[in-house]
Amino acid sequence: MNTAPLPVRIAAHAFAGLVLAFLVLPILAVVPASFNKASFIYLPPKALAWRWYQSFFADTEWMTTLINSLEVAVMVTLLSVALGTAAALGLERIGRRWRTLLAGLFMAPMIVPVIITGVALYRTAIGLQLSGTIWAVVLGHTVLALPLVVINVGISLRSVDPNWLRAATGLGASPWTVFRTVTLPNILPGLIGGAVFAFLTSFDEVVLSIFLAGHQGKTLPVKMWEAIRIELTPEAAVAATMMILLAVVLFVAARLATRKSKDAPR
Repeated sequence: MNTAPLPVRIAAHAFAGLVLAFLVLPILAVVPASFNKASFIYLPPKALAWRWYQSFFADTEWMTTLINSLEVAVMVTLLSVALGTAAALGLERIGRRWRTLLAGLFMAPMIVPVIITGVALYRTAIGLQLSGTIWAVVLGHTVLALPLVVINVGISLRSVDPNWLRAATGLGASPWTVFRTVTLPNILPGLIGGAVFAFLTSFDEVVLSIFLAGHQGKTLPVKMWEAIRIELTPEAAVAATMMILLAVVLFVAARLATRKSKDAPR
């Protein structure tokens, strides 16, 4: 129970609100910027208009990069969830020493600077003749997304009592049946969270995409980077607004799905 005096709690909440506003408001500034009527970004906009949204959706290159980003993010999500779940399950079944070593290897992409990872993957993609293909981008993004799935699923696995698995096995259930009926329902929140983080990590990634994507596999963040370097128009703000909207929708959907899975009868 919180026993702090009321003025202290009010001050703490006010300070937390200021910190949150300091972090979030600069990001949300792109939303009004996308409604600029002028050809340059003004904050606040001098006049409001939908012209840049119309231009964004009518531009073939912007739409192609948006579709590329969605396709890559979906493939990365499926691949990283499959590999990350298998890795998390494997880590739970090995000794502490090997678990620490392998967990460190899985977490390495979160520690190593992305530009170093990009250079290494670029050289590897050239050797495998994948440079400039969409598959190089998918594999590169999966390297970054995999640790997030391992972490989320690993946390959910801690709620699975080993006695449940032994009981199911003792009743004659196959390993697949044990996973499907006991393990999967309990780690579903972690799977959903890992999938959302994997999708957004891929959809938002720009450094690896610059190294690995060719003209045909160019993603939305790469197009935004090029647009900002050449001419900063509100179209880039429109693309950023689309990314923010997608992130909000995914997190709300994940929250609802997680709550539904927790409330479902076992």
